[in-house]
This record gives sequence, C-alpha cells and structure tokens, in this order.
Amino acid sequence: MQKSPANSKKNRFHTEIIVNVHPLEKRVAVLEDNRLVELFVERKDKQNIVGNIYKGHVKDVLPGMGAAFIEIGLERTAFLHYSDIVTDFLDIFENDRQRVRLNPKDSSQIGNLLKAGQEIVVQVHKGPIGSKGARLTGQISIPGKYLVLFPNKSKIAISRKIYNQHERSRIRNILNSFKDPNIGLIVRTEAEGCDEDDLRTEYNALAKTWKLTEKQIKYAKEPICVFEENALENYLIRDLFGEHVDRLVIDDKAFARSIIRHLEDFSPELINNVEIYKEDSPIFDAWSIEKKIETIFHSRIYLPSGGNIKIEQTEALVAIDINTGSFTGKTHYEETIKRTNMEAAAEAARQIRLRDLSGVIIIDFIDMVSEQNKQEVLDTLKAGLRRDRAKNKVYNFTELGLVEITRKRMRSTLIANYSNTCPTCNGSGRVISHDTMLMRIHRWLNRAEYFVKNSRLRIVVHPDLEDHIRFNKEYFMAYRDQIDIESDPEMRTDQFKVFKLPSQEDITSKFS
Repeated sequence: MQKSPANSKKNRFHTEIIVNVHPLEKRVAVLEDNRLVELFVERKDKQNIVGNIYKGHVKDVLPGMGAAFIEIGLERTAFLHYSDIVTDFLDIFENDRQRVRLNPKDSSQIGNLLKAGQEIVVQVHKGPIGSKGARLTGQISIPGKYLVLFPNKSKIAISRKIYNQHERSRIRNILNSFKDPNIGLIVRTEAEGCDEDDLRTEYNALAKTWKLTEKQIKYAKEPICVFEENALENYLIRDLFGEHVDRLVIDDKAFARSIIRHLEDFSPELINNVEIYKEDSPIFDAWSIEKKIETIFHSRIYLPSGGNIKIEQTEALVAIDINTGSFTGKTHYEETIKRTNMEAAAEAARQIRLRDLSGVIIIDFIDMVSEQNKQEVLDTLKAGLRRDRAKNKVYNFTELGLVEITRKRMRSTLIANYSNTCPTCNGSGRVISHDTMLMRIHRWLNRAEYFVKNSRLRIVVHPDLEDHIRFNKEYFMAYRDQIDIESDPEMRTDQFKVFKLPSQEDITSKFS
C-alpha cells in the first residue's frame, strides 16, 4: 500500500529544516519554498515542559477544590485536578493498597487517593501561565511519529482522520501481532500507509523509552523529570523531520550525531537527508533567515500587491486586520478586494504558524459581495493551515465579514520567547530581551571576524545590557582580547554600536 499524500516525498513544497546550535540556545527553522513558516527556539530558561513526565510528591490536598498541589521541582507547585487522576501509577508506591473505585462526580474523594508527602508520577498537560502553575494529569503517554504509547493500558485507538476501514483493520492487526498486552496505543494520522517494519520499529523504540523512564521512576529521587518530551532532538525527529523534508541541515557536529543516533532507532531511511553545515558564515545568514526573523516583531506585514495585514495580540484573542493599502487594482472593485483577501489569507495562515498564535483568532477581511469569492478566500486560509501541526478549526464568515479560528496552544509564542514585558509602558508593549541582544552581538562578531581580526573594537550598549553581557562573559571569551564593552544610558536596550579603534569609525551597519 502506498503512503498517503501527507507522507509522500512528492510534495509541491520544497521543504528544508535548518538548525542553528549555540550554547545559549538552539533554533530550528522550517522553510517551504524558501519561505520561513515555522521557527522553534529552545533556551535553558524557557523550555517547553508540556508532555514531560515527573516523579514528584503531593504537597497539599484540597478536597473543597477537588484538587491537589504537586511538587515536581518547578518554580511553582503544579495543579492536579481530581478528574485528571489515574490510579495506574499510584500502585507503584502503594502496592498493598486496594484500588479505590472513583466516582467521577464526587471530587471530595480525592483525600482517599492522595495524601501530603505521597510520591506520585504525573505528566504536564498545560504549562504554567502567568502566576498559575502547570496543570498535570495522571494519564502517562510516550508520543512517537506514528504511535502514542500508553503504559498500563491495553486498547488500540486509531485516528479518526484515517477513514478507510480496510486500512484501519490492517494497522490494528499489525499492532496486535507484536504489542505487549499491557501496552495501549493511539495510532496517529501519519501512520496511514506505514508498513509493518515502520510500525514495529517505532513501537520497539517507544517501549525502550518507557523502560528507561520506568527505571528512573523506580530509582530516582523526587522531585525529578524522568521523561522530557519536548527536548529539541525528540521534537525534531518526532514531529518535524519526515519524508516530506528534502534535507535537514545542522551547523553542529555533536548535535547532528545525536540526531543520527535517534534516527537509527526511529527512521533510519532519513539519515541520508541529514547534512552538516561546514561553511564559515552563520547558517541562518546563508539562508537569509535572520532577516526573516526580524519581521516577527512587525505588527504590519505587507502583501505582494501592495495591501497589508496588521496583527494585534491581546490577552483574550488575536486580531488580524486586512487593508488594501496602496493597491487600487486594474479592473473593478470586487476583483481588487478579492485579490487582496486571497493574498492576506495565505499570509495570515503563514503568520499564525510562524508566530505560533493560539486561542481565538479573528480575521477581519475586507467586505466582499460574492459568496463564491468568500469561499475561495476561506479555502485559501484552510489550505494554509492544513499543514499546521497545532490543532485548529476555521469557521465560516460571520454576518459582519469576520472569520474566526481556534488554535491549540503548543508552546510560548515567539514574541514571548524573544522579548520581555516593557517596564516603561506598563506591559502594553514589548522590547527585545537581553538574551536575544547578546546573541545578536555575538552573531555580529561572528560575521565580522575575518574583516576585523587585527583590530580592536569598542561596543556601546545600554547599561542594563552591559551588566547582562558581563554576567555572561564566558560566551565572549574568544574575543576577550579584542573588545571593550561600554555603556551609554542614551542607548536603547535593543540597540548596540560597534566602533573600530583607534579611528572610532562606526562599523555597526557593515556587518549587521
């Protein structure tokens, strides 16, 4: 049986994944026909913990709330609701305790299951938001590219998007032929068309991962993370890198070797598509990705015809407004509006994926009279979001000409990762974070290294940024004999200037 179109190499998009590794951060860019459509950033202080499995202990039980607070080693205690408790792993620590029959409507029973100080295994269902701690579940799972493994379960559930009944039966029969009776599985949509070897290879890898996790649960001292689902290596292999990707290019040999070792267990046929970048220029510069990242901070994005879209994020929703701008069209008004809306629909879908916008998204298209034109615009928007890894739903035009989209939150938005809340505007705006500025200066020095290797440089920054650079001076050790860092309170925190000594020539723009 042939693979489904979603898994086929015959994809109308030329897809590349570019990985930039630095001690402070790892960045993964997904390009479709050389257009940046997704960007993932992993920093040690801002890692995505959703899906991580922890061995922790109960800190407090609140029957009145039907919940417990669990200490898993994060900044704030996490929250476990009665409805999310699964008794499977309570028995790991209380083998002599009989199972309690749960009444799902009586949350006061939580005191019969949990008590302060008790060890417990949980998985993060939702990450911390603002002052709220993470929300947990007792249902443990290990995700793969084709399968999701559930320890202590037995059933096989198949994605509803696999419609063909023959295919569903085929997959079920294959899995039943080798899976452990005490292991449950969810079959993901990507498994459609997979042969037995693919499914068996992934199942064995997931079972191996669970055995290692189970060993951690048994012997490690809590609180501790025993399985890190969203480590960049795992996410890259599981969700990003597949047959539809023409090549994966990585600028770090150690990270590339780690990826290849993982692929040997999961998808050995993809190893030949992994390349190590060996050029001197920064990898994101070679693909012009740095310039494309800059547009993420622009609220207004210009369209090829001259129109534009404006994106505004609030706490409750994301608003996207469409404007014709300088585009006046060459025919009649309705065609001008349709063309602008069609371009805007495609660009809005790309920006939603790129910026990882989530929750409720409202798009205010320019009013159209023709129902056929409205449907074409809607189809364009849906087509752009069909490749989105986050679950989303697009609703039809409302009477006011608005289109509503709901999209599941996968991780912190790129704006949140790349910026801090501005202290001078009371939270209404954003400024580039110190870590991002540190990386920009480091990349500037990397670009200029060949041209200024025999020159001394003076780098001028805002005083707050100077303190941050000196605190992280180990990242500039290679340039310690060449640069002087000075502060100027007149500088913005998102600004730096480089002067060549002794001439005092400002060379900042030459290598930006």
